[in-house]
Amino acid sequence: MLKFFAPGLDAPPLGDPATIDTLYKRHRFRIMLAITLGYGLSYTCRLALGMVKKPLIDAGVFTPTELGLIGSALFYTYAFGKLTNGFLADHANMKRFFAFSVLISAIANIGMGFSTTVALSAVLWGINGWFQSFGAPAGVVSMSQWFSNRERGRYYGIWSTAHSIGEGLTFVAVGGIVGALGWRYGFWGPAAIGILVAIGGYLLIQDRPQTLGLPPVADWRNDHWQGDKPQSGPKQEAASVFKTQLQILKIPAVWALALSSALIYVTRYAINSWGVLYLQEARGYSLGAAGSLLMISTLAGIVGAVSYGFISDKLFNARRPPANLLFGLLELAGLWLIFYGPNTGPVLITGMILFGLGMTALVTSLGGLFATDICPKRVAGAAMGLIGVFSYLGAAIQEQVSGALIDKGLRVIDGVRHYDFAPAIVFWMGASVASLTLATCLWRTKLRD
Repeated sequence: MLKFFAPGLDAPPLGDPATIDTLYKRHRFRIMLAITLGYGLSYTCRLALGMVKKPLIDAGVFTPTELGLIGSALFYTYAFGKLTNGFLADHANMKRFFAFSVLISAIANIGMGFSTTVALSAVLWGINGWFQSFGAPAGVVSMSQWFSNRERGRYYGIWSTAHSIGEGLTFVAVGGIVGALGWRYGFWGPAAIGILVAIGGYLLIQDRPQTLGLPPVADWRNDHWQGDKPQSGPKQEAASVFKTQLQILKIPAVWALALSSALIYVTRYAINSWGVLYLQEARGYSLGAAGSLLMISTLAGIVGAVSYGFISDKLFNARRPPANLLFGLLELAGLWLIFYGPNTGPVLITGMILFGLGMTALVTSLGGLFATDICPKRVAGAAMGLIGVFSYLGAAIQEQVSGALIDKGLRVIDGVRHYDFAPAIVFWMGASVASLTLATCLWRTKLRD
């Protein structure tokens, strides 16, 4: 298995500049397409549970507390998987690394469509989380191999639209499938998408440029920062990469950023996991209408991710904290309208737009981009993994706490369920406030050359 995932050997260097330019442009486009669209589509395998919670509760299959336990299994395995696989990704062939992980995730979703027991569902959803954790490190490492330092913010912003693509497709397409065919197809539909993504990712993603005879991207773009010099050989390079990976643990700002990311992921996955249920029960929307409202936030998120990359790169000269504050305030304003504003279409739509703009921008920054800025580029996967383990521990804790709070506020009167979401909402919004406060404390953090 280790040999299967190992990166390929360097090919003889190409000498023709025109050929090098053509190959770089061709493969950069294909790789961005695969890691953005492919990663986004694979998100449906991760978010499927959130779309079937009400049907499962209504059918008496699981309670909110049990669903919180099952949902948290994915986040716990994803958290530790992202840390482990983030470190491994710096040493792996992304073509095989990404495709294999999406295929196993799809198989886990197939199993979820057959399971009606808590234990089996938790195990399957945990397996899904582990293999979903390959995706983000694969994307970040591919970008670090094929895109140079001063392009990072813009392309990272484009890649971050994958979150919104996946969420939007889940809310609308998977929601439609569940409404038409039932909860089991809420897992089987994403599984079919995952299998197609695995095939497409294998065909489009390439190993390191050097395996095609291309020079390192920093040489091709003439974009060298301190620390870009190649090592003397593969063994020395591997040892040097591992040593540098350990050094990121000594950067205090990384730990502060990890905690800030964990807190914003509480709110992010609260909306992803419980937002449909909230809109159905507290606001009176149908499954389709609730999915459409959340789809608005994901469309706004695409704009937010791309805007964040350009605004932080161009307007703030690659400084992330000012952009974090700007988009963090937008996210909080959106949450306030969603939870405390009048129950009217225009107000909720405005809230979803503001929330989507702010949240996806913050996930872009706190969930990875800021970490790759303050850590050496050559260990981008490890930096992403360290932030990821905190982020998804936050998401996992959220899932269990939210499920317990919602279940505690559930009352059945004359056979009708009545929910009290107020304690959960305070928990969700409080996490966002704490995250933004902590992120603002990193205002003077320097970028790593």
